[in-house]
Amino acid sequence: LHGRYVLLNLLGKGGFSEVWRAFDLMDMRNVAVKIHQVEPSWSDAKKENYTKHVSREYEIHRTVRHPRIVSLFDVFEIDDDAFATVLECCKGTDLSKMLQDRGRLPERDARAILLQILSGMRYLSTPSTDGERPGIIHYDLKPGNVLFDEDGNAKITDFGLSKIVETEAEGDSMELTSQGAGTYWYLPPECFMTEDDVRISNKVDVWSIGVIYFQMLYGRRPFGDGETQDNILKHQIMLNATEVSFPPKPITTEGGKQFIRDCLTYDQSARPTIGQLCNHRYLESVISK
Repeated sequence: LHGRYVLLNLLGKGGFSEVWRAFDLMDMRNVAVKIHQVEPSWSDAKKENYTKHVSREYEIHRTVRHPRIVSLFDVFEIDDDAFATVLECCKGTDLSKMLQDRGRLPERDARAILLQILSGMRYLSTPSTDGERPGIIHYDLKPGNVLFDEDGNAKITDFGLSKIVETEAEGDSMELTSQGAGTYWYLPPECFMTEDDVRISNKVDVWSIGVIYFQMLYGRRPFGDGETQDNILKHQIMLNATEVSFPPKPITTEGGKQFIRDCLTYDQSARPTIGQLCNHRYLESVISK
């Protein structure tokens, strides 16, 4: 492919894309090649929209360099109906599969993963000092988008729905343009509000982090677990997610519960930012098991 990538085996398929493990003959390393298919039957406008969406993902991702975020190496066209992005290859599992296999994690292990996710998210949400990289809202943070390399280090991936915050004009928030895009169990109430002037910020990602941490500790999601996305929308489950309740088992530290409560603060104006979350007392405490 492209005179330098040898496709080895299929790793996964999405709606319009498939991901292959590949070998880069030029840099002599394993990579992941994501092939984006544009349906030939689509109208020109739809094709253009899709290509714009993915090139935006590339533009966002290209500016990002951090050990907790999957690196993007290359992008190229294959033909009129397909193009590829080349990403760092993570040989480990992802958090979603890990939780399927193990059910839930001991609090100490879960917090170690949480710290790594927060490290990547702090970098993403903070504009670079040279003005090259704006603040980014991931908007689709979920266990399937947390990958692990062969050493077990967590890395965040999939910037398909990311939103760039234009700091100058917008302060640190932006208008919500598409209600409920993203994976519903991990999105905060404001993403389901239909008022015209709803604004979102990196506090969307803070809510997602709270849901992921709850799931790591308890093996299920705090709101809408077992429900379809349609039902979540129909029954306004997230709009009513005013208070999180914790199962009696497993026993979790009070600090861990408070961290989750803070992430899952219903009113976004009272919810901490990513920066504030990184300074949470719970992250400094010692956990015995």
